[in-house]
Amino acid sequence: MSFIDLNTAVGHSFGIDVDGIVIKGITEISGLKWEQDVIDLKLNTPDGKYVHNKLPGRPKPADITVTRGLTSDNSFEKWVETCHFGQMSEARKGASIIIFDYEGTEVKRYNLTNAWPKSLEIGAMKAGDTSVLTEKLVISCEEIKPG
Repeated sequence: MSFIDLNTAVGHSFGIDVDGIVIKGITEISGLKWEQDVIDLKLNTPDGKYVHNKLPGRPKPADITVTRGLTSDNSFEKWVETCHFGQMSEARKGASIIIFDYEGTEVKRYNLTNAWPKSLEIGAMKAGDTSVLTEKLVISCEEIKPG
């Protein structure tokens, strides 16, 4: 008799690896989901009955949003500039989102195929505000696979 493994990963221990380079200081990753189109098939059968079926369509990878505190590291800006100049062969990279357990051991990995930066947003700047200034990078990819 086997028991169900109830040890789960904690939500605050994660990282992102882009072409072998680990980007540090990530505070949030969102948008990691799998989705596909739905095809509506409406037809009449030979005996005249109306049938409405829903069929699976093409997969649609989601856009992943990576947030970190603003620092002097300009790796996000350099990656975005590569896309702006149309150098997509250089801009498309292999990336992985890695989830760690409480001891820092890798629990799960999600691989992003041909990832490239869709947008970069610097957080709002307000006079007198004491919150941390952040930058959000939205990454588009062709496929997300558990690794």
